[in-house]
Amino acid sequence: MRRKDREITGITEMEAIISRADVCRIALTDNDTPYIVTMNFGYSPDRKFYFHCAGEGRKIDMIRKNNYVCFELDTDHELTAGTEACDFGMKYSSIIGWGKIFILTGDEEKREGFNSIMQHYSERGGYSYATEQFDKTTVLRLDIISMTGKKA
Repeated sequence: MRRKDREITGITEMEAIISRADVCRIALTDNDTPYIVTMNFGYSPDRKFYFHCAGEGRKIDMIRKNNYVCFELDTDHELTAGTEACDFGMKYSSIIGWGKIFILTGDEEKREGFNSIMQHYSERGGYSYATEQFDKTTVLRLDIISMTGKKA
């Protein structure tokens, strides 16, 4: 990272940013074609993200070909105004990282993923899932290899 004064290296501070983020962006590639998709997510302290999606489509096709991905989250956006155009700026906190993403097939793993997603957006517990919805929804798990943070 070029600006070492803005770098976040501690996992506690990175996880605080993750907990405040509304969405996670996943970057995939197919040959030389990049593709970014914005997704709702859950995060597990064992450094895993969970996502839910349809079981078919471009994202799933790309994951099956190459499951090495980049991810990004950002939050705490604040515009800083200036007197001249180039004096304006944006303060924010962000996380960028890399990992491997997997399509989950086992019911227990899927349930763990669903619970993680629900926990991120709701403080309630004891979630139940309609069998029809549960069976037709795909759950993805992203195992983080590395990540860094930045704050402005």
